[in-house]
Amino acid sequence: MEEARIDKWLWAARIFKTRTIAVEAIKNSRVSIGGMNVKPSRMIKAGDEIDVKKPPITYSFRVLKPIEQRVGAKLIPEIYENITAPEQYEMLELSKISGFIDRARGTGRPTKKERRSLDEWMMEE
Repeated sequence: MEEARIDKWLWAARIFKTRTIAVEAIKNSRVSIGGMNVKPSRMIKAGDEIDVKKPPITYSFRVLKPIEQRVGAKLIPEIYENITAPEQYEMLELSKISGFIDRARGTGRPTKKERRSLDEWMMEE
């Protein structure tokens, strides 16, 4: 049976841009197989289901073909099946819509409105 290292497969399947980023994600417990965290050297085979956390959502993939060499984007449907739940994509859309609305007041850079209020307050003194 064919097998491949999970770090190489994540890179070859174009889930991560570089293998280094894939290894970092695995070490930071963002990649799991069957709910269990894995090491970069873990061997995967066809049929394995891999969960990849890329905040704010968790993608799920079913391995169709374990590969270690990067392939063209057109061949990706032969490599894995995206089985991510629709609720995850809804969460992604909600986070895009909300943007900075949920930002706690006083944290991070001021918004344009807050900056103008600060400028007005400074000019009054």
